[in-house]
Amino acid sequence: MSNKFVLGISGNLTRPSKTRGFVDHIVGQVAKKLGASSATFDIQDLGPSFAHSKRLGNLDLSARNIVEQLSSAAVLVVGSPTFKGSYTGLFKHFFDLLEPSSLKGKPIILAATGGGERHSLVVEHQLRPLFGFFEALTIPTGIYASDRDFADGVIISEAIRNRTEQAIIEACRLVAETGNVSLAA
Repeated sequence: MSNKFVLGISGNLTRPSKTRGFVDHIVGQVAKKLGASSATFDIQDLGPSFAHSKRLGNLDLSARNIVEQLSSAAVLVVGSPTFKGSYTGLFKHFFDLLEPSSLKGKPIILAATGGGERHSLVVEHQLRPLFGFFEALTIPTGIYASDRDFADGVIISEAIRNRTEQAIIEACRLVAETGNVSLAA
């Protein structure tokens, strides 16, 4: 049985979203290449205790388990907020509950979906604080897909398919280089 783990976390707070589907797709592909197990969650899965907790110990048990999985994952896939709403603060809070060194050197793929090219710019702007946070620890890779690029769990655009494949290959290469056998957008 594999001891590698790939974790996906999406910013959706209200309903299943295309971003969650995109995160699921990427997580599945990375896990397949690594021979790893995987799980994907939404920020809403952390429950009502999450937003007000100052420490990991203050979270309820299910939320604590999700946050702790992040530090043991080999690769992390973070899905952006959808067009309206700024969830970057919630993501920052998510990572603030951890020891920052637990993310050091961890491959991270930041994934986003949206309505069109202009939407991709909005999503990129919303993710910029997360890029800044992660860049202090590792080198994140970003993939932005419009609604025309990703639908019904399938990447339609060849350019997005190639970009996604390159991000996955790079994440797997980093895992192999670091010899990271513990599990880790």
